[in-house]
Amino acid sequence: MSKVRVALAGIGNVASAIVQGVFYYADAPDDEVVPGLMHVRIGPYHVSDIEFVSAFDVDVRKIGNDLSDAIFSPPNVLAKFAEVPKLGVEVKKGPVLDGVAPHMRNFQYGEGFKVDESQKEVDVVQELKDSGADVLVNLVPVGSYEASRAYAKACLDSNVAFINGIPEFIVSDPAWGKRFEEKGIPAAGDDFKSQLGATILHRTLAQLFIDRGVRVKSTYQLNIGGNMDFLNMIEEARLKTKRKSKTEAVTTMFPYEVKARIGPSDYVPHLGDVKIAYIHIQGEQFGGFPLTIDVKLSVMDSPNAAGVAIDVIRLVKLAIDRGLAGPLLPISAYFFKHPPKQYPDTIAKEMIEAFIKGKT
Repeated sequence: MSKVRVALAGIGNVASAIVQGVFYYADAPDDEVVPGLMHVRIGPYHVSDIEFVSAFDVDVRKIGNDLSDAIFSPPNVLAKFAEVPKLGVEVKKGPVLDGVAPHMRNFQYGEGFKVDESQKEVDVVQELKDSGADVLVNLVPVGSYEASRAYAKACLDSNVAFINGIPEFIVSDPAWGKRFEEKGIPAAGDDFKSQLGATILHRTLAQLFIDRGVRVKSTYQLNIGGNMDFLNMIEEARLKTKRKSKTEAVTTMFPYEVKARIGPSDYVPHLGDVKIAYIHIQGEQFGGFPLTIDVKLSVMDSPNAAGVAIDVIRLVKLAIDRGLAGPLLPISAYFFKHPPKQYPDTIAKEMIEAFIKGKT
């Protein structure tokens, strides 16, 4: 059985959850409902068929280490939940560019990234070619406009499929989508929609209001957490695309204008990888009377994203096997906040199941 050969850009908590997850579910039975997995097998690919072949980061505490060690290196905070053997994959220094915000360098809020400017960056294109990677997953910090596009271009130049897990609008950009299509390379994105996170819950509640004829007047979603993702986004300038991605994922559900404020709100160090979301929806029911819903969601942030990534990686490999190219609409619509085209989640799920069966 062939493997799905994966390169990871950004060895943070989400990368740690993905790598650990592959080994945690290595023996998951095909014929059972397995807690934490949407699909044990996708086409011919079991979770255990994912193989890590290349890794990139910019933090000196990870560069030069085996990927199995780097996923547990500071500033990562995700707890160990699986035994990961030595993988024989050395973490190489990728392009820094705008991947490290100023406040993440000077430790002004506490933890941050340690970058040694004297360390030479590797040739990402050559690394991808040498590793034989099928797909690269972009997990660099939010706000990394140039760094994300550097990895996207490296995929185009090395004939490697691209999965964009962060809110940089690349796969959903028609110009970039066309470049992947013309090169015959599949791409999925943008910005992972967690397995059961604030966005999917907010969208589900919004759809319920719409279906039951309750008009939404206003809504907000406030997120707090204690990992490096939240520390990175403590500066408003760093999370413009994140706020846009999360907001549009919800507001595009409505056939009318709704007052909305959605996005990360604060960094609380002692929460670690726990993310807490507060969702508020104010509506107008029959007779013009007000109806309010307030929900609190508490999740482990990084495994929530990894639960989606583990499926997307195998779905994109399935697309490679079928000779598909350009933005993969079913995959992007169901698993990402900012796809090239938004669909209701129920429809997107049907599209995914049809895609797996080869019907689209």
